[in-house]
Amino acid sequence: MYLPAAIFLLLLAQGAPTALAFSPHRSLGRAAERLHRFAKRNSAGLARDLKITFQGLSVDQSEPDSGSQHRVYCVRPDAFTSLQGNATSTSPATATRTTTSSGAASATATSAFKLVESHSGSNFFDGWTFWDAADPTNGIVDFLSQSDAQSNGLIEVNSAGNAVMKVETTSTITGNRKSIRITTANTFTQGIFVLDAVHMPQGCGTWPAFWSNGPDWPTFGEIDILEGVNDYTNNQATIHTASGCTMPSGASAATLNVSSTLVGALNCAAAETNNQGCGMRSNSNITYGSGFNSVGGGVYAMAWDDNQISVNFFPRGSIPQDLLAEAPQPSTWGTPMALWPSTDCNMQKFFQNHSIIFDTTLCGDWAGGVWSSTGAPGQDTSCATRTGYSTCNAFVQGSGASFADAYWEVASVKVYQTSRTP
Repeated sequence: MYLPAAIFLLLLAQGAPTALAFSPHRSLGRAAERLHRFAKRNSAGLARDLKITFQGLSVDQSEPDSGSQHRVYCVRPDAFTSLQGNATSTSPATATRTTTSSGAASATATSAFKLVESHSGSNFFDGWTFWDAADPTNGIVDFLSQSDAQSNGLIEVNSAGNAVMKVETTSTITGNRKSIRITTANTFTQGIFVLDAVHMPQGCGTWPAFWSNGPDWPTFGEIDILEGVNDYTNNQATIHTASGCTMPSGASAATLNVSSTLVGALNCAAAETNNQGCGMRSNSNITYGSGFNSVGGGVYAMAWDDNQISVNFFPRGSIPQDLLAEAPQPSTWGTPMALWPSTDCNMQKFFQNHSIIFDTTLCGDWAGGVWSSTGAPGQDTSCATRTGYSTCNAFVQGSGASFADAYWEVASVKVYQTSRTP
């Protein structure tokens, strides 16, 4: 067998090394495989021609379809080996291509991180459990089971393929208002946790959060990635731990090199700070609530390893190509919104086996506690003054229409790890 003249000319045009195709000591199958890899790097058309030429040889002929929809799946801990070169892997992440919003692809550096869990599209809610017990933060909500959430119209995947989680908008109620809280069935220790959302709950009385949590709280830590209350427009990211985890002495936004203001305590222990934890409030007014929604949302990426935990936010239209390509390169993301170093907090000891959580509670310890307060970014007027209700609970029970914007609309949640660690 020999290469057709057309393929030979294409190779010459691409500047392929002659030895790549014609070294006599290599087997024909080896040459075909290397030609195909070379072709994929240099010309999609050449790749197709080579595939036709070498049909029947024992060469992997599968190619990712860069224009296809994201597949939805949850990779279980015992299936991580399928993400490392196994031809039967369900993972679309090759970590060697960058996919833009238009579907085009360009080369990028290989990432050490592999996609281990992804939720998007029509099967978004697979792999989550629905919390239907009392709210631990004392909100005036009833969290619903999945079947009850569906029958009440509080969850759906909309025509855009995004998952929606709502709050009940019945005009007036006498008890609690129905809402949603979901938790991943799988747990994770370290990795990169990525949320792409186009809308989040906003408005007086709301207290939404996207966060992760370990077992036996607070023994194995809590990481609040996206959280706030009422009319706030600036996100507050916070960690809560067991006793013994603190920020470095004299820590400040300048010493940590973060685009936020430190709030709360330098002692992150929940029991010793009335659960304040170590918080950082973003300097940007498009990172939470109505500010976030006004720009079409964006992507939050929390990176957690032995050295630190960090949170970055990328507004819609400014999402890094490595995240679009499912090949995260956190060292290229620039100044984080929040960062907690391991200097005086052993990350391996205080953070383990985290589940990912969405919830929207109403009033409760935080939103209800600052009902009459002002001063936080976005809260120029107190909710008591703005709504005419003296208490948060009374407002929630008597003003259902006010919660029309108290919904999550989520494009995807993805988790990356260097090796699958629950």
